[in-house]
Amino acid sequence: MRLPFLFLALSLRCALVAQSPPPPSRPAVPAEHDHGADITRKAIDDLQWYVKLGDIAEINKVTYTSTPPHYIPNPSAQGAGNPVIAYAYCFIPKKLDRSKKHPLLVYVHGGVHSNFNTGSAHIVRELVERGYSVVAPDYRGSTGYGRAFYELIDYGGRENDDVLAARNFMIETYPFLDPKRVGIIGWSHGGMIALMNIFHHPEAYAVAYAGVPVSDLVARMGYKSESYRRLFSAPYHIGKTAEDNVEEYLRRSPVTHVAKLQTPLLIHTNTSDEDVNVLEVRRLVAALKAEGKQFESKIYENAPGGHSFNRLHTKAASESRQEIYNFLAKYLKP
Repeated sequence: MRLPFLFLALSLRCALVAQSPPPPSRPAVPAEHDHGADITRKAIDDLQWYVKLGDIAEINKVTYTSTPPHYIPNPSAQGAGNPVIAYAYCFIPKKLDRSKKHPLLVYVHGGVHSNFNTGSAHIVRELVERGYSVVAPDYRGSTGYGRAFYELIDYGGRENDDVLAARNFMIETYPFLDPKRVGIIGWSHGGMIALMNIFHHPEAYAVAYAGVPVSDLVARMGYKSESYRRLFSAPYHIGKTAEDNVEEYLRRSPVTHVAKLQTPLLIHTNTSDEDVNVLEVRRLVAALKAEGKQFESKIYENAPGGHSFNRLHTKAASESRQEIYNFLAKYLKP
């Protein structure tokens, strides 16, 4: 275990606990959400990266700046409108020849409010073993950083900026990374962010993979629960329901932007997905085809594991991930 990282994690935990109570002007967060516990769990999980991947990767957790918050409760307050400070995990293969140029993968975590954690360590290991450097951002709204960061959420909005900024941070920081060989991958909400990044910034990415991606927020609000919908209509988020502001929910949906596709893209989904209903992804695929776009897709029929079908440790999941890695390698040449 590396002591500097231990001290950093514990110091970050103490700092975030100290700042976690929000200003009185912020809307109330449900009492059952325990940000202090989130911060503690995050600090512990951060240490596990060295246990799980320290043998093959140089690991660093960094902070960087992105666009300002979309919601500012008190615009005249000191520091209001400052760029958001986001977080990211960097994994560099230890055996990498830094005298040559190498590809980069941006790995985007899912969840409305979640974070990047060692539940994905087996996938990161597979990527690092294939010669990829990986950056995994904890964009605004991620958990484990206190209430203030949680309430910066901008699902389908400026969170996309945070992910692009993580990509740019890596290119600017590590001269051995090739800006023309950057890929982006993600599942669920992470797949949605991957799509939005390539639609809006095609010049930044050579290839993309979107697994079980959230694709149509209007349709999604129709089949999700009332408690789920409340996450989006919170005053610090979109602020209105899809019924009250259909155009805003469409603006934040990948299906609206398919005409912009220029990047090689692979999409996977599963008919037994219990989170992202296959109807969303089918609408995305149909919209891409209607625009005459070239891409690859596969709909798995009742694959075991539902929403997580190809992120498990099973043989079938591993075989599906191999399809992904083969697709990425055609464009990134690790």
